[in-house]
Amino acid sequence: MTKPVQTSAPAATRRKVLQTGAAALGVMGMPAIVRAQSGPKIRIGFWPVAAGLPFFAAIEKGYFKQAGLDVEPLKFAGAQQVMEAMLSGRSDGSSNGTGSANLGIGEIAQPGLFKIFATNPSNAKFVLDEFIVPKDSPVKTMADLKGKKIGSGPGIQNVTLCKTMLERAGASGTTVVELPIGQHVASLVAGQVDACYTLEPTGTIGRMNGTTRVLEAGVVAKYILGDAMAPWHGGAASLTTEFITKNPDVAKKFIAAYAKGIELVRTQPAEARQYMKGYTAIEGPLTGEVPLASYMLYNEFKPSDVAYFQKFYDLFTEKGIFNKKVVVDGLLYKG
Repeated sequence: MTKPVQTSAPAATRRKVLQTGAAALGVMGMPAIVRAQSGPKIRIGFWPVAAGLPFFAAIEKGYFKQAGLDVEPLKFAGAQQVMEAMLSGRSDGSSNGTGSANLGIGEIAQPGLFKIFATNPSNAKFVLDEFIVPKDSPVKTMADLKGKKIGSGPGIQNVTLCKTMLERAGASGTTVVELPIGQHVASLVAGQVDACYTLEPTGTIGRMNGTTRVLEAGVVAKYILGDAMAPWHGGAASLTTEFITKNPDVAKKFIAAYAKGIELVRTQPAEARQYMKGYTAIEGPLTGEVPLASYMLYNEFKPSDVAYFQKFYDLFTEKGIFNKKVVVDGLLYKG
């Protein structure tokens, strides 16, 4: 008896073919935006401060998803932890608000670690940094802080800046203590310190609850850079050089989507402000009151901007925090 010609696959084979076909049809049925998200996961570390708003907005507005990118925001307690995650390979970059000096220390530890593609410069107009005092304090000028106990935001960048600014303002003999920024207002109210070098929204919170007032704002630009309107590039968004090298096209798409977040903050700040909620402690009426930082993309830097950024970095070399000169121009993303 002649064995019949087999015209169909065995059951197991048929099941495999059907499963493969169904999977293919499922993929074809997915929106293009989902199909495109097959690239690497982009892990971005952020410190929960207002300066990170473009990153938060880009996530919530779907700018990264629209570009087919899989972005994972990683929340850290401070800028130092963001930098350490980049050093260890646990993060592929940083959002705005990450201390530039902390990144500089990472560059010294591992030369060529990252490239900066955006900064959040602040000054007397775009307020981030300030000294605050109790509402009824007799202190009227920075020099009046002479001999007093001053709270400073934590970390080497904040403490170095605080001590240097007090010196240059004529407030000698001060005692500087590190305090989490969230404790600054309460510490002033309790009389534990006489003033604080802090970052927004602290000054706005104290003003709104009637307990503190701003002694002087834009202090880094004035006392470190020598001009109250100079851009202090105190925070920066970056990608690791390793990620950029391995994924140049993805990096370009990420930066372009991030730039859309910056443009939203620039042109529609009222809409953008809502995206602080969930990423920072800023919510409710405070979202409409806290000052917004300025932002500068890598392709917007002028020679004067690079010079002011370099002057800021040179302070840390002068103070021995950097054990060698860090050249800003070499850290900027070139596109």
